[in-house]
Amino acid sequence: MPELMDVAVGDLHLSLREWSAVDSSGTPAVLLHALGRSARDWDVIASGLRAERTVYAVDLRGHGASDWPGSYSLELLTHDVVGVLKQLDLGTVDLVGHSLGGLVACRVAAERRDSVRRLVLEDIGYLHPRPPGLPERPAGDLPFDWHLVEQIRPEIDDPDPGWAEIVAQITAPTLIIGGGPASSIPQEHLVELAERLADARLTTITAGHMVHEAVPDEFLRILTAFLAE
Repeated sequence: MPELMDVAVGDLHLSLREWSAVDSSGTPAVLLHALGRSARDWDVIASGLRAERTVYAVDLRGHGASDWPGSYSLELLTHDVVGVLKQLDLGTVDLVGHSLGGLVACRVAAERRDSVRRLVLEDIGYLHPRPPGLPERPAGDLPFDWHLVEQIRPEIDDPDPGWAEIVAQITAPTLIIGGGPASSIPQEHLVELAERLADARLTTITAGHMVHEAVPDEFLRILTAFLAE
């Protein structure tokens, strides 16, 4: 079972799950979840990774046990993760992000190039404008702050033109894992992202958007092989 950690970034408290390495020779890994999910999403993957490295999964602001401050943006989420890396003082890390977590991971890798050894992006592509629209809020209590959706979705629907520069600044070797035709993400956008990155490869696991949840063994096999290089 992972240990629970609380990391303060300014006035914000972020909850982390930590799996101590069986053999601590590997670079620590930091895992970032999708919108509306939580660090618990990574339990199976983290348990497999910890054989060779310590693993940290972060509840992003507004999710799970982290603070729900009511203010959300990709810039704020990036600031939070950069703050976590500084507080943990791990040196270089391998950074893995799924969906929203992948967008945040891109920004972190661009801003903290000396801190990210390898970058793994699960089913995210280069952002393009798309028709705006918010999903209907599910009934009842949610494990995340619905204001996240209201504030983050417009940023994704109408992306900042600065994304081109963000992607251009990423120097870490990058693995993009696509979910194939069953995914809601246009897979040609993953191809474009791979082409725009300085050092990237793209592999597809036909499992839909939730690749690591649908086929964890295959995801873990590809992930560990890339991190071991």
